[in-house]
Amino acid sequence: MTGPDRRETDPGAGRGAGRLAALVPFTNTNLEPDLALLAPPGVSLHVARLGGYDVDAVPDEAQMGGLGEAALEEPLRLVAGVRPDVILYGCTSATLAHGPAFDAALSARAAALAGAAVVTAAGAVVAACRHLGLQRVAFASPYVPSLNDRAIAFLAHAGIETVHRAEVPGALGNHEQGALASEDVLALGRRAQHPAAEGIVLSCTDMRAVEIVERLEAEAGLPVITSNQALIFAALPYLRHAQPRRPCGHLLASARAA
Repeated sequence: MTGPDRRETDPGAGRGAGRLAALVPFTNTNLEPDLALLAPPGVSLHVARLGGYDVDAVPDEAQMGGLGEAALEEPLRLVAGVRPDVILYGCTSATLAHGPAFDAALSARAAALAGAAVVTAAGAVVAACRHLGLQRVAFASPYVPSLNDRAIAFLAHAGIETVHRAEVPGALGNHEQGALASEDVLALGRRAQHPAAEGIVLSCTDMRAVEIVERLEAEAGLPVITSNQALIFAALPYLRHAQPRRPCGHLLASARAA
């Protein structure tokens, strides 16, 4: 009889510490790399793609609202086949376009369908703000202004006031949001800064914000929360070795210290 496959229990082999699943909008190119960058060693990553929106249309509140209402049964069935410890709903704007009640209901419905815990990106951002005690934030995203209005109202419902916001010029398409260079995201975060802010929120799972968190924190002297960093933070309690691969700012550094 041969011995057990050591890959099943060796965190260095990329498995053994848990299974992290994600539902990712089909044009998103940045969430998966960020999850791979931040997920704890030994946690395997499993992804299903989400449709339900027009790739050529501007992702405004109507398009993102439609994505939030798109059927989840089939992608959930497929990704639940790996028996994940937690599933991440990887679009911030799809649920914040509808509001907190919709976000909570989607999470509960998806968890019931999949038989696993489900964390939404919008909910994770709120949880991260609460963990760091942030009540007044600066906000930035690649969204159109009307969708930013919905995002700010979503935060306000959770008791988080937006004291200043920064937006990109023009209306970026689905691929254009993901194509923003990390330096452009850093500049966007800089424009969001405000003396009254206790932290900076960079919202969008398809924005390359994870790469500039520590630089922006050092410049601003404030904690920075991004959608993908917050998703990893929210997933940690469901994983057996709850230590992110790298700190990525105050939020994940606090998780590593816990």
